[in-house]
Amino acid sequence: MTRSNRGQTGAKAASNAGKVLASPKSTPAEKAAAASALSQAPSSKGQTGAKAASKAGKVLMDSSSTKAERSAAASTLAQTPSKKK
Repeated sequence: MTRSNRGQTGAKAASNAGKVLASPKSTPAEKAAAASALSQAPSSKGQTGAKAASKAGKVLMDSSSTKAERSAAASTLAQTPSKKK
């Protein structure tokens, strides 16, 4: 069972996510994480799905990810529904 997470991407994280999406150097995983973060900006009601959360985790684990990429990925994971134990 999942518990609802009502977190939303803040303005700074949304800005970083936009930079990641605009960068031609961003990998598909980084762009997926950034897109998911933007989908949870205050004007949206979305939550991160399992695939996007997985890609965001990979971005955070990748030592070559930039600060903006990591920020977008972290925001994405913050909006992943928590599993109730």
